[in-house]
Amino acid sequence: MTPGAQLELGGAINGKRVMRTSVLPPVKGELKLQRFVVPYRTYGGAKSTLVFINGIQQSMAMWHSFVRRFSQSYRIVLFDFPNQGAGRIVEGSFYLSLEEQVDILEAVINAVSGADQLTVCSASWGGVVAMAYAVRHPQRLKSLILASIGTRANQKMIEMITKGMEMPVKDRLEVAETLIENFGQDLPAAMKKRIVSQFERMGPESFQAFFQHGSTVISVRELGEVVDIGKVQCKTILLRGENDTIVDLEDVKFLASQMPRSELRLIKDVGHFLHLEKEDLLDVYEEILASL
Repeated sequence: MTPGAQLELGGAINGKRVMRTSVLPPVKGELKLQRFVVPYRTYGGAKSTLVFINGIQQSMAMWHSFVRRFSQSYRIVLFDFPNQGAGRIVEGSFYLSLEEQVDILEAVINAVSGADQLTVCSASWGGVVAMAYAVRHPQRLKSLILASIGTRANQKMIEMITKGMEMPVKDRLEVAETLIENFGQDLPAAMKKRIVSQFERMGPESFQAFFQHGSTVISVRELGEVVDIGKVQCKTILLRGENDTIVDLEDVKFLASQMPRSELRLIKDVGHFLHLEKEDLLDVYEEILASL
C-alpha cells in the first residue's frame, strides 16, 4: 500500500451491512520492555487521543469497530499485553502482575503519544489497569470509560473460573464452551467461533497464564485491595450491560459511589461484551465522548 493510501473497512457485522469508512493505515510499532514484547497500533492524527485496553484473553481486534467509527475525529491507540494477540513474554514467568500491566500501559502512552488529557477506554479487567494508571498518573488523564467492571468476582465468575482451573489443557475446547455459555451467550455466532478457535490454538503455557489470571481475579476480595479507587479523580463513565452475568449491578453501583466524578450508564439488551454483541452501542460511546 502506498504512503497516504486509505484502507476501506466495512461489510456485514451481526447480520447487518455497515457503512464503509475510509481509514488511514495504522502506524505500527513494537516495544521491548524488559521481558515483554508489546505490539501497538495508532490510527488517525487528531489531537484528542483515545487509548484502548483489552479485556483478558482479547486482543486489539476487539476495538476495530472503534477505529472505523472514530479515527477521523480522534487518534486511536491500540496494543496487546503479553499473553494477548501478538504480545508475548520472552523470558521468566508467564504470570503478569497488575503493576507490570500499568508499567506497560505507561510505556505505550509514552511511546505513541506523550500527551496529557487522554481518554482511556477499557473492557472488563482492562478497567482495573486503567484505574490503577489513573491513580499513578492523575495529571495525564482527561477521562475514563470503563465497560463491564465491578469491585469483586461474583459467585458465577468464581464458579466458572474454579471449574476451568480444574480442567487439563486437553479440555481447552470445553473451557471455551463454558465461557461462552456462562457470559458470552449474546455474542454473534462468528464471535463465538473466534473464541473456540482461539482456545484451539492455545498452548499449555498460555492456557496456564489464562487461569493464573483467573485465580488472581477471584483472590481479590475487593478492588480496593489493589487500587485506591477514591483517588481516581478524572471523569469516569461506567458501562454495565443489563444481561451481564458476571458483573453484578449492585456492585457496579457501589464502585460508582466510591469515585468522586463517576457516572453509571446501564445498557439494555447486551451482556458482558457490550459493543461486540451490538455494534450500534458505539452510538452510546459517541454521545459520551461528545459530553466529556
